[in-house]
Parts: sequence; C-alpha cells; structure tokens
Amino acid sequence: MNGEETHLFANVAVVSAFFAWLIAQGLKFFFNYIRTRKIDFYIMVSTGGMPSSHSAMVSALATSVGLSTSFADPLFAVALGFALIVMFDAQSFRRAAGQQARLLNQIVEELFKSHHFSEKKLAELLGHTRYEVFFGMLLGILVTLWIHARWAV
Repeated sequence: MNGEETHLFANVAVVSAFFAWLIAQGLKFFFNYIRTRKIDFYIMVSTGGMPSSHSAMVSALATSVGLSTSFADPLFAVALGFALIVMFDAQSFRRAAGQQARLLNQIVEELFKSHHFSEKKLAELLGHTRYEVFFGMLLGILVTLWIHARWAV
C-alpha cells in the first residue's frame, strides 16, 4: 500500500466521471424546471434530455484516462472505444426506442378510447439527439480538464 490512498474517490478518473454525470443530471433538472416550472426529482435518475449524462460521464472517463496515462496508451483506446459506443447508442438505438414508445403510446391511447387497456405508458425519453450527446461530451471533457487542473494543486 505504500501509504497511497486506496479509496475509490482517490482515483481522478472516477471523480471526473462522477462529477461530469452529476453536473449533467443537475443541468437536466434545471432545464426541465425552466421549461415546465415544476420540480421533478425523477429527472435526476431518468435517461434522455439535455445534456446527455451518459456522454458526459464516458467522455470524462476517457479524457481523464488519456490525461493520466497518455493518449497513446492502450488503456485510453479502450476508454475511447467505450465512450464512442455509449454515445452512438444514446443517439441512435435508445433514441429510436423512445420514438417507438411514443408511437405505441399514441396507438394505445386511441385504442383506449374504444377498448379497455392498461393506462400505463411506455417511457418515451430514452435516447438523445446529436446535440444532447455533443453537449454531454463537451461537458465531460471540460469538467475533467477542470478537475485535473485542481487535482495537481
């Protein structure tokens, strides 16, 4: 152990990823409040919305790994690959699933008028637009740069 810190939050990559996620979720909460004028704590744990907290977290992780090791290190390549897969998934597959859920909810709503079906709706806000993913990525990189600058002090 050599006197080194061994707890999870002694790892700058974990701290960077966590704070990027937390700030992104906080921004979603704030933007939702501005839009609806309602406090909705569910936003803090939901998917979708601006900015993408998944993109913020994985881009913070990849950036932190690159800054901590080297951008030429194979570990950075793994972190970057992971980040790209998560961000692609957020703006393509999960977004498509959300659009399908919206359409199914509309169909069920129409059928409910003439038949008795469950009123439970499918979650529609699952994925992200490219802008939400981009701003999540940008947020993750900026948070990591700030944390790394403070960490060295």
